[in-house]
Amino acid sequence: QVQLVESGGGSVQAGGSLRLSCTVSGYTYSDINCIGWFRQAPGKEREGVASIDRDGKNKYADSVKGRFTISQDSAKNMHYLQMDNLEPEDTAMYYCAADRWLYSGLCLRMRDGDYDYWGQGTQVTVSS
Repeated sequence: QVQLVESGGGSVQAGGSLRLSCTVSGYTYSDINCIGWFRQAPGKEREGVASIDRDGKNKYADSVKGRFTISQDSAKNMHYLQMDNLEPEDTAMYYCAADRWLYSGLCLRMRDGDYDYWGQGTQVTVSS
């Protein structure tokens, strides 16, 4: 069973940076085909932020492109979301999600219904 634990959330002022981490346990790095980062703000639907497949291909939501960077460390079986130049609109609960079987095309589509495993979330609050 895959378990995901996010960390690194917090409160920052607009223009600041945070790095979210996602620790994966239960499976090795090579067992996971796809990692996605999602967020959900109060009163809004969950939306995809970024995704990356095992080969390193990635995709970003238009709203974060150029500000967020998704990456992964195969040796540590960890995944990261570097968030720079944060805006108040980025305030949300951020979730790491994983799937063992998604091929690249579906992985990069960033649809939350495609992912089997989810972390508990970490809160990001950006003040103006």
